[in-house]
Amino acid sequence: MATSVEKTQNNPSLKSQKLLFVSQIFLRLLAFAATLSAAWIMLTSKQTSIVFGLEAQARYSYSPAFKFFAYANLTVCAFTIMSLFLAFILGNRAVDPTCYFYMFLLDLAMTILLMAGCAAATAVGYIGKHGNSHAGWAAICGYFGKFCSRATAASSLSYLAFIFYLILTVISANSSRYINL
Repeated sequence: MATSVEKTQNNPSLKSQKLLFVSQIFLRLLAFAATLSAAWIMLTSKQTSIVFGLEAQARYSYSPAFKFFAYANLTVCAFTIMSLFLAFILGNRAVDPTCYFYMFLLDLAMTILLMAGCAAATAVGYIGKHGNSHAGWAAICGYFGKFCSRATAASSLSYLAFIFYLILTVISANSSRYINL
């Protein structure tokens, strides 16, 4: 028979459940806005410039890393919408805590996907800004300043979404600890 202390530890209060619900919805809305904005900025980034007397273009689609970054943000954006519906379902009912474990897995997967996309975009952005003299790659941001600025803005928004999802992962992991084995 469970003591009153064990029952209190296993069942969060109504106030903490409401705070959890509101914080999850708020962070998911912020993550949605950040990933959608990052994807939109990257997908619409293009610039034409004269480089060494030749006309050259810079587009996200010319780099596999930038394509991965844009599509990763779109994927996370779509899953954020799905997780918003799931959060509403979990927040409006007294559900089994194992549902929070599935939310944790989804949040963890989206956090990892955002981290990978941000890393890819940052690596290519660094090469674009500073070049690599050992490999013979010249910095191109001097020629494509607008494109580089937009890529930096998209990366910054995606890093912000990564932080939101990292917090969401911790929150959903904390919520799933009430699972009785």
